[in-house]
Amino acid sequence: MPVPPQDAPNHPPRLARPDALPRLLGPGFALPAPDGTGDFWAGVRRRGTPLVAPDPAAGAEHVAVTFLWRGTDRTRAVQVLPNKLADPRDPGANLMERAPGTDIWHWTVRLRHDWRGTYDLFVDEGGGPEPGGADYWRWLRTQRRTDPHNTRALPRRWGGEPVPYAELSGAPAAVDWEPRPGIPRGTVSEHTVHSGHLGADRRFWLYQPPGTAPETTELPVLVLLDGEHWQPRLGVAHLLDNLIADGRIPPLAAVLPDSVDAGTRWTDLTCRPEYVGFLTDELLPWVAGRLPVTGDPARTVIAGQSLGGLTAAYAAFAAPHRFGNALAQSGSFWWPEGPEPEWLTARLTEAPRLPVRFWLSFGEQEWVALPAARRLRATLATAGYDDTVYREFNGGHDYLCWRTELADGLVGLLSPGGATARTAA
Repeated sequence: MPVPPQDAPNHPPRLARPDALPRLLGPGFALPAPDGTGDFWAGVRRRGTPLVAPDPAAGAEHVAVTFLWRGTDRTRAVQVLPNKLADPRDPGANLMERAPGTDIWHWTVRLRHDWRGTYDLFVDEGGGPEPGGADYWRWLRTQRRTDPHNTRALPRRWGGEPVPYAELSGAPAAVDWEPRPGIPRGTVSEHTVHSGHLGADRRFWLYQPPGTAPETTELPVLVLLDGEHWQPRLGVAHLLDNLIADGRIPPLAAVLPDSVDAGTRWTDLTCRPEYVGFLTDELLPWVAGRLPVTGDPARTVIAGQSLGGLTAAYAAFAAPHRFGNALAQSGSFWWPEGPEPEWLTARLTEAPRLPVRFWLSFGEQEWVALPAARRLRATLATAGYDDTVYREFNGGHDYLCWRTELADGLVGLLSPGGATARTAA
């Protein structure tokens, strides 16, 4: 097995956005006069933010989306950063404008009606460097504020205040994630296993479907990376309960390993043979000693996002005897940054066709990841992976999008007919 690169930088390529932000000069509605802001903000409280209006210049499929902040006498600047709708080399492009004589700060962008995304607000109310320099932009990123007019939010990765989000009218619904009364529920338990491969104890969560008994037919297995976010924060058990109750996937066991912290995650989830050994030789055998789980790779899915997506594909490449299905969302297939870029894609080019199915999805706004993703798709097609599913959704590098993509991928890979019954987007 080829050895992955060592000591690669812990960051993606530093690329400028290839196309301009679809910024609009003003909102798709009339701003009030200075003496009418009270009524304006009362309306905002009723409707919630961001505000969505028609965009006649772009046609029916696009709308004008306006993010807002109510400033004070001290407010010097407000920056809004919707997920991947920004250029890190031009941070000023995401600064709101102040409506003259009012407390209304606004920023409007043209988006297709199926967009969804999380976003952050950063507010300069004084006390920092003078605006404009690199030190200022770094300081401003420490001035995060919640959006007081948006009640929709997701738990933030690695903790902190929840992150607000917006979904336009054509975006896929995430109703399968909501607890549904009256259906059987699985159980979730937390465990720790010692790993000789990693030289440390590792925590994980185990989902057991409702009605599992020792004599139950062997259960399919889902290994879902970054388990500490998917279960304790996002509650993936609700999704599995609902999909099983609807008959869209069979009853399964889900194993959700903890990523520990950002540094450990970079080490483990960058094509590390020891991590795959932990999964195949230690974690899954531990589960098999306690639940009737299958050893059939065709009924085993490994799923992950970002570096986890890269690792899901790598695990299927390195251990096809155990992982017959790789569900990779926004996978970091550009890795590593520096020598030998797109290392895993090169290995797939060289290797014979493996008995593995790939389900890949990426956000249209992920300008850093998309070139490598599309090259991987072409590589898999050339190598004979005719059952690969490749999709692009209108969003960014975002758990808001990954929630529904995860549900679709599990149904596609585990339902009767599987991925071969689906048409790639």
